[in-house]
Amino acid sequence: MTRTASVDRKTGETDIQLSIDLDGEGSGTRESGIGFLDHMLDLFAKHALIDLRVAAVGDLHVDDHHTCEDIGIALGQAMDQALGDRAGIRRYGHFTLPMDECLVTAAVDLGGRYAFEYQAPIAATKIGTFDTELVEHFWQSFAANSKCNLHVVLHHGRNAHHIAECVFKSVARAVRMAAENDPRSNAIPSTKGVL
Repeated sequence: MTRTASVDRKTGETDIQLSIDLDGEGSGTRESGIGFLDHMLDLFAKHALIDLRVAAVGDLHVDDHHTCEDIGIALGQAMDQALGDRAGIRRYGHFTLPMDECLVTAAVDLGGRYAFEYQAPIAATKIGTFDTELVEHFWQSFAANSKCNLHVVLHHGRNAHHIAECVFKSVARAVRMAAENDPRSNAIPSTKGVL
């Protein structure tokens, strides 16, 4: 059974085509019009081992907010669709990732309910032209639309680029663990029998 999904999201602010394969190898193209976000999506795909294709046109003449938010929404929706009834997945994943002076822990429950806790402040307001507050907003949008619990904690770090990269990589690794097929069970991972 393939675990793939495609989402087309068109609003007055953005036009996005996004597709994923949860059992991929990190391939695909990321073309959001936002160089830094493309870099982060490359990292996410590679470390989650998810094939990810993103083609987005947004109102970047305003700022990056709508495009970043809507890609997070579309990625979350695609994740939710590709997981189906979630039978046979590990469901939970966590990863503590070191990167230079940074250390970030991400934990995820792909259990079909939304919760988001984010404690990874970035002191700088910009990374190049990218608003650093959009890192948190991207993951909030993803968590709400993938119907997952997502917790992100920065233990320490100073460099804004490193912190953002550490967040994307640690979430990717946690998602990879949670979305993997459990070799010991094909059942829905809940005593309720449904997620």
